[in-house]
Amino acid sequence: MSGTEQRTQVVIRPLGLPGDLGWVVQAHGEIYAAEYGWDGTFEALVARIVADFAGGHDPAREAAWIAEVEGRRTGCILCVAEDDTSAQLRVLLVHPDGRGHGVGGRLVETCLSFARDAGYTRMRLWTNDTLATARRIYLRHGFTLTEETPHHSFGADLVGQTYEVDLTR
Repeated sequence: MSGTEQRTQVVIRPLGLPGDLGWVVQAHGEIYAAEYGWDGTFEALVARIVADFAGGHDPAREAAWIAEVEGRRTGCILCVAEDDTSAQLRVLLVHPDGRGHGVGGRLVETCLSFARDAGYTRMRLWTNDTLATARRIYLRHGFTLTEETPHHSFGADLVGQTYEVDLTR
């Protein structure tokens, strides 16, 4: 790297600054509408997930992170309890401004590391088959597809997918 080139600064930090919760909901609504044509019911789902997390999570077993590129929010992820041994990865998002900087992989790595440290033995996630970039990140981090189910949600015909990873390996 020459003296004039600079590496892009990516920071993964705990969710918790004013505006973080609203940004997660707004970014999901705007990006999924623009890129996939999804309607407001998707944004409402994300709002419920975020509200449930904010309303009473166990900080020893559940956490959330914001990715920043050059000081701007560009991604997010949540780790929540599914049951005593299983964690659930929720609301992974990389804003277009954060793409190409490894933000998605770093968020998933942070989430997996937290889940292992919290004592979970398995992590699950639910997504849709149209989200090919996210799927590649999940597969690269050891997740395997365990279920597919066609459904009509968010104003679109989709195929829901469940992925799991063994955290004991």
